[in-house]
Amino acid sequence: MSRPDGLTAYIAVTASYWAFMLTDGALRMLVLLHFHTVGFTPVQLAYLFVLYEVAGMVTNLGAGWVAARFGLTSTLYAGLGLQVVALLALAQLDPGWAIGLSVAFVMVVQGASGVAKDLAKMSSKSAVKILAPTENGGLFRWVAILTGSKNAVKGLGFLLGAALLATVGFVWAVLAMAAVLAAILVAVLVAMPPGLPRGRKGAKFSEVFSRSGNVNRLSAARVFLFGARDVWFVVGIPIYFYAVLSDGTPEGNRAAFFLIGGFMALWIILYGAVQATAPKLLCAATTPERDLVGKARLWAWALAAIPAALTAAALASAGPQPWLTVTLVAGLLVFGAVFAVNSALHSYLILAFTKAERVTMDVGFYYMANAGGRLLGTVLSGLSYQAGGLPLMLGTATGMVALSALAAGRLTATEPEVTRA
Repeated sequence: MSRPDGLTAYIAVTASYWAFMLTDGALRMLVLLHFHTVGFTPVQLAYLFVLYEVAGMVTNLGAGWVAARFGLTSTLYAGLGLQVVALLALAQLDPGWAIGLSVAFVMVVQGASGVAKDLAKMSSKSAVKILAPTENGGLFRWVAILTGSKNAVKGLGFLLGAALLATVGFVWAVLAMAAVLAAILVAVLVAMPPGLPRGRKGAKFSEVFSRSGNVNRLSAARVFLFGARDVWFVVGIPIYFYAVLSDGTPEGNRAAFFLIGGFMALWIILYGAVQATAPKLLCAATTPERDLVGKARLWAWALAAIPAALTAAALASAGPQPWLTVTLVAGLLVFGAVFAVNSALHSYLILAFTKAERVTMDVGFYYMANAGGRLLGTVLSGLSYQAGGLPLMLGTATGMVALSALAAGRLTATEPEVTRA
């Protein structure tokens, strides 16, 4: 059972995480579209997000120990505060700087934002293990609600970022987001209820490396799952759509910003909505853990078929064509729905596989793998699109999903006879 004040603490954690992810989604779209219009190449755009993902890997490795040592609220507050600082720093970017200096500056600021994002994420996801009820699939349901709603909010952030760039411009957009997030941080500092662990002095840093075979295999599957998404999501598809939708005029650019931001927002919102309904879709309340592990394998292979079909469509096209654009939009939305089920299964299984006393350690390790996958996907997104266009980019995504399915195929049920009835 959860603690009596667990629901209140869960709501507070979720609300603060929503606020963070709204600014995170908006910032990603702002940076991508702003620097594309400045003249950055796909590879240079990918560089802007590399340190963001590297920082996420390092942060998740250490954040689990920090949270175990000093408490979950300390890492949550630190994540929110650091994001405010990163936004304020980004507003200081000088348009007169050389491209090399601009890339380096934005990489560093994005690195700080990556630290902030993963501090907040690790804190929020670990809190669910502590606070969620154990009966009737409560853990799966609570983690699905947190993750699904977060992604819906992040999707709105993509649309918000594109809208702010088209209306008030880059600098005022980041300043406005910094002000709103600072207000949220103050409110959470004042109103956070009890219910989260305060940490234990005896926590050792060496504990962050998991000895659980299931945690390690699931982390490997996570690397390739999120790498497969970010291969197309970070650079390739937004730049392809910009080339198709923009006519080079200021009005055409603004229209393209709204359309690209709208698609990315729709994708994330759909992803979040399916995640939130995954426990019901999978009948998690009455399904044994053994069967949920088996479903993780099946859904991974189902996901691999989608980018494979899109790769074939891109190869069959002689360049950007209306039918290909429509096919990509429809195919990527289907990819998002199936991807969401895979992600929801992973998010549940990591909490099912870990023990309460080392939840921050295992969740931190798992999200380090998640960040590693995003890093791999980010780098390959710019490289594959610049080297081989849509076919190579989508083919790379197909191969990465297949590797994720192979890793998921090695998971074993820890409680084969236990159900959540």
